[in-house]
Amino acid sequence: MSDHVYKQIKLTGSSTKSIEDAVSTALSRASSTIKHMRWFQVVDTRGHIENGQIAHWQVTIEVGFTLEN
Repeated sequence: MSDHVYKQIKLTGSSTKSIEDAVSTALSRASSTIKHMRWFQVVDTRGHIENGQIAHWQVTIEVGFTLEN
């Protein structure tokens, strides 16, 4: 197994459906420009309220990915 160097970034995804969908939205969008994503960690969860109801979820994640050699 070779040694790796990882970089971390923060992303915030949003969804009208669920927390999980907000995470998936962020990862899906990031995967179009970031290669070698390996892990994520949820660091913040919040929501937007309209008329007393949840309008959408906002989830901030840290994503780690390996740097290319």
